[in-house]
Amino acid sequence: MPSDHDKMGKPASSGLNAWRTIVIFLVDVSLAALSFPLTLFLRLGDDGFLNALPLVGLSTLAFTAVAALVIWRSNLHRIPWRYVSVDDALLLARTAVFINLGFLVVMFLTSRLSGVPRSSVLIDTIVLTALFVGARLAARLWHENQLGLIKGGLANENIVPVILVGATDESDAFIRKMARDPRAPYRVLGIVTTNNNPVGTRIRGVKVLGSVDDLPHITSEYRSILKGLIVADAGLRGDPIRDLLDFTREQGLRLDRLPEMSRLTKASSTEIDIRPIDVEDLLSRPQASLDRALISGKSVLVTGAGGSIGSELVRQIASFSPRHIALFDNSEFNLYEIDRQVCEAYPSLSRSAIVGNVREADLVERVFAAEMPEIVFHAAALKHVPLLESQPSQAILTNVMGTRNIADAAIRHNVTSMVMISTDKATHPVSVMGGSKRIAETYCQMLDVESRKRNHTRFVTVRFGNVLGSAGSVIPLFQKQLQRGGPLTVTHPDMTRYIMTIREAVELVLQATTLRDELLDKGGAIVVLDMGKPVKIIDMARQMIKLAGLTPDQDIEIKITGLRPGERLYEDLFNTSEEILPTSHKELMAAIAVSRDGDEAKGQINQLVEAAQRGDDETVIRLMHDILPDFRTVDEAEAEDRETVYVE
Repeated sequence: MPSDHDKMGKPASSGLNAWRTIVIFLVDVSLAALSFPLTLFLRLGDDGFLNALPLVGLSTLAFTAVAALVIWRSNLHRIPWRYVSVDDALLLARTAVFINLGFLVVMFLTSRLSGVPRSSVLIDTIVLTALFVGARLAARLWHENQLGLIKGGLANENIVPVILVGATDESDAFIRKMARDPRAPYRVLGIVTTNNNPVGTRIRGVKVLGSVDDLPHITSEYRSILKGLIVADAGLRGDPIRDLLDFTREQGLRLDRLPEMSRLTKASSTEIDIRPIDVEDLLSRPQASLDRALISGKSVLVTGAGGSIGSELVRQIASFSPRHIALFDNSEFNLYEIDRQVCEAYPSLSRSAIVGNVREADLVERVFAAEMPEIVFHAAALKHVPLLESQPSQAILTNVMGTRNIADAAIRHNVTSMVMISTDKATHPVSVMGGSKRIAETYCQMLDVESRKRNHTRFVTVRFGNVLGSAGSVIPLFQKQLQRGGPLTVTHPDMTRYIMTIREAVELVLQATTLRDELLDKGGAIVVLDMGKPVKIIDMARQMIKLAGLTPDQDIEIKITGLRPGERLYEDLFNTSEEILPTSHKELMAAIAVSRDGDEAKGQINQLVEAAQRGDDETVIRLMHDILPDFRTVDEAEAEDRETVYVE
């Protein structure tokens, strides 16, 4: 029976490695032995070479002996031929230089270089380097099946011929991985550029065929074999992706996207997670550049850490190397999940996971005393609009009293900054949820004005619209409905929302905390994220059906179900009473509200919280009207929406 070990107890693979080393050594010595007579032939010409044959023979023997010694000492066998790189080529060139210098010394000491042209040393350095590199490059090309102008494998029905969109580092890495594996699932036919890369240039032998605008002509040339396009430009999102999706659907082609560069370089060719284009690609914008100094080395507390916004906050904050991060959430399971993710991704990061409710003031005080955070991100909230309409006291207890508990603790413990996550439903609120968040905004605004006068805690309230994929959002609902075969339910054909991805929303939240604009330093401003263009929910439903490769209203029905309690057709990012001003960041705006009497407002909020603690919903609604002059009933809001002419 074959054994993995030889008689001496050593692995059989060690014997193979020894033979490999010997073979590579002999090949390199043979190349050196070939290089010197070739050099003399190039230097002396036909007649001179034939007349100097005795000298050629002796000097070649001496050259080969020196080369064997240098090659053995240089460990050239450690360079993997199938992965030869530019750095390896430089090492081979240095080896050739040392061989020729060694030969020069030997010949000078033995014969004072009699009969050997001095220039042969320079020529041989070039020739020998070419032979060393050429042999390894040929082996690599053979292994990668790239010898020959027409590559094999397209006849294999399991190989997918594709065109890459974007002449990027991701394209380079992907082509390299596909070339190295004879069982690679994709064959790259060409590249279309999304920038100014000149047509006709090549990336690892693959030609840049043209720009994205040339795709109709390019795809027609490859129509008989082309199966799809793969987006290799990480910054290509939004409208360009939507145009590509429409184009590929018309042409009957697939449209996929490469993973991030870090994941692409680590994966084997059969493990590359090439994913279909999804709805996030149609909406999200290029990643923002953030100041790591904001978080690095700081102690951070995140409330609602297990929620959709909170968990993304935790992931991004953890990547900035904080000194410590405390995760605070009321859901044991959600807290466990995000704590596990942080542990796996950042095992050396100091962290704590605390199960608890922001409604409990005593617990909040103990958490702040134990964790001593320098920055607090307050994402804990109840957010489901229809559910909270019948339970206004519950909305107040979490969204108002919970925020008050966190904000008051932040002041007592000299927290540098507290960031409160708000919502566009807080503007002209027509729902209990929106009204409760507007009151929470008001409380933080008042504290911000008071605290900044004493150069204490900065309160940054960040307001934005719907986030894609958050708990209770429409996208997960559409996905489940698609899996069931439809229909997709939309409450109203004109229902319109501002939407961004969770990732970019959190990036801009973090960016908002870095702002040191003069208008913000006065206190009381609300930072509002630029949400881009509002999107009709029914259009999003149609896009998701198309992404699934189906046809709206034919394969999948879209059903109108009617507005739910507390819903309105359109959302605003600003109240009419707020002054809208730009900030130093182009995607962040400031809403400056009319100042209010702090003591009076705090007194009203205290009464509101006391009514909610008693479960007196009727008093809660009345006090919300007193605190918020623009708080309207659902019926009043619907009447206004019907009179509104919406302009995109």
